[in-house]
Amino acid sequence: MKPLYLTAALAAAVLLSGCGKKAETPAAEPSAAPAPAVASAASDMGKMDMPVGATMAKSTGTVTAIDKVAGKITLDHKAIPEVKWPAMTMAFAAKPALLESVAVGDKVAFDVTITGNAGEVTAIKKQ
Repeated sequence: MKPLYLTAALAAAVLLSGCGKKAETPAAEPSAAPAPAVASAASDMGKMDMPVGATMAKSTGTVTAIDKVAGKITLDHKAIPEVKWPAMTMAFAAKPALLESVAVGDKVAFDVTITGNAGEVTAIKKQ
């Protein structure tokens, strides 16, 4: 959890370092069009609300891939209302023992701890 606080503190320091400084860019020509807005990373996931801290949740789904080397399991899961996520297919971190207990194609019920836009499967059971 400390790396998360360190990252947040570093990001805040960088963002605040520019406060009060005047921009040193040349004035734009009056006829120049404004730059297009850049989409945020959250827009890639359907503008879902992402919690700041860890949230425990449960869902069900189908195992679509297992990567034992990377410690990842990909699940085509139903909605996760605790974090306002719709049904989707995504990869989650998982301990090796959990990955050994299921196979691609298995229908499963699982517990997940979600932090930001990533999650870790903490329990999984074939249905």
